[in-house]
Amino acid sequence: MGEQMVFKRYEIKYMLTKGQRDLIQNRMRDHMTMDVHGKNTILSLYLDTPDFLLARRSMEHPMYKEKLRMRSYGVAGPDSTVFLELKKKYDSVVYKRRESMTEKQLEQYVKNHVPPKDTQIMRELAFAMGRYEGISPAVLLSYEREAFYAKEDSDFRITFDENILWRDYDVNLHSGVYGSSILAPGMVLMEVKTAGAIPMWLVKLFSEQHIYKTNFSKYGRAYENIQKQQRNGGNYKYA
Repeated sequence: MGEQMVFKRYEIKYMLTKGQRDLIQNRMRDHMTMDVHGKNTILSLYLDTPDFLLARRSMEHPMYKEKLRMRSYGVAGPDSTVFLELKKKYDSVVYKRRESMTEKQLEQYVKNHVPPKDTQIMRELAFAMGRYEGISPAVLLSYEREAFYAKEDSDFRITFDENILWRDYDVNLHSGVYGSSILAPGMVLMEVKTAGAIPMWLVKLFSEQHIYKTNFSKYGRAYENIQKQQRNGGNYKYA
């Protein structure tokens, strides 16, 4: 699979133990294969206003919400290909649009708001950026991801994320992977991403193993920790 720039799908999340992750991956072998990024470290840099308007709206679970973020696969250098993404969710359906550019171009765009290219997606991203006064890099999330897609339906995907870290300082895509942990030790976040139904083999496996969907937002959890830190005068030791 090549890079996909436009997405429309449901994203269903499950919290697993590593043992459950291993069991699911073993059952997946006949049905799924690794995607273009395979096993990788993802850096997602969320943009927000000084008062965290986007994070606060997301935490209210409205019918419609959106997030703006920068993403790289691995720690970026000035000439690395990275992505600017607009992720919307309306009535449980996720819509994502993204544009690729170098990390240097993306940093310049966030600073001066002069788009590095003229495409339909870039115009949509610029319009979304323009709606939020003072929007800038706010929180960096990094995590180790394994990503797979179905052999007979490339729109059906499963990802496994672990070692999810966050920080709200030194927020860029090139300073390395470090921060505070979000997940409890030994836990893995699985996401099922589909435009339609979940295949029966996976439904049966969830039933057998008593695996149930959960509501979990990486950025939302990081924002909760920021709030705890602020309530404790900046001295809160979060995990």
